Amino acid sequence: MEKKILAAVDGSVYSSNSLDYLIRLFRQDQNFSVDLFAAVSSSSGDQSWMSDCDIQRTESTAELQRKAKATRYLKDAKERLVRNGFPEENIATFVHASGEGITNSIYHFAEKNLYDGLLIGRRGVGRVGEMLLGSVSADLVRKCHEVPIWIIDGNITSTRFLLAVHTCTHSLMAADHLAFILRNNPKAEIYIYHSLAAFGSTPPAETKEFHDRWGERWCEEHLDVETCLYKAHSQILVENGIPEERIVRLPPRRGIHPSHDLLRQAKKHKCGTIVIGRRGRVDKGLLGGVSARAAKNAQNMAVWLVG
Repeated sequence: MEKKILAAVDGSVYSSNSLDYLIRLFRQDQNFSVDLFAAVSSSSGDQSWMSDCDIQRTESTAELQRKAKATRYLKDAKERLVRNGFPEENIATFVHASGEGITNSIYHFAEKNLYDGLLIGRRGVGRVGEMLLGSVSADLVRKCHEVPIWIIDGNITSTRFLLAVHTCTHSLMAADHLAFILRNNPKAEIYIYHSLAAFGSTPPAETKEFHDRWGERWCEEHLDVETCLYKAHSQILVENGIPEERIVRLPPRRGIHPSHDLLRQAKKHKCGTIVIGRRGRVDKGLLGGVSARAAKNAQNMAVWLVG
């Protein structure tokens, strides 16, 4: 089955880091497709909505220049992927001009086309990073729940993944997403970890919630609530083609702060990516805060938020 990712491109070194991340992990996967997307703002200010209904309106010189620059960025990005092993037919490019803002342009395009993941490079952490592209990634974390979002910070070389597990359906869905993306990947290793700091006080989901998605028979055989669903997560990975010898179960630990604990464990075990299942946009509980903070504070690491 084809896997299709939307990668936001802006010509920066941070965008290049995100492309290098794809190259290291997926250049050998012939079923992996990348849509490169560049969002540019229109020049019509608050009346940009009129361009959709007024056929007499034309693009300004400034907007045409921004589109031309974005097109060059996309051309360079595509050539970078092709040089490093991606089939040219698996790469498409899109420039989108809109008055709705960069974040909304990316979000709406990803949502409309139902991508398997949305990838964006980030300009580091702290106040300076937040003032630049950091604000775009932070806004996407808040808005984008329909499509898994991959936040890339820095130059990541490790092919190890830390899967944060918990006794809830969205955690198993994160495992399912990870297994689907990594299917046929010859190098990736997955470390399963349950953070007591993050999840120790959160009650497990009702059994019926698991039945509705995975079926009662499967749940009776594999659902191990008493051991934080380590067996269930492993089973989902194995059923989706991840070799059992590349799955490592880390003992649960308790840290000072939930998100810091996940980041610490990832660093300790040299994992380049953390994968977290998160609750829906309505729920503002603990787990949502943990995933957002982990994404915000990760340095030289990728964080995938699923759900």
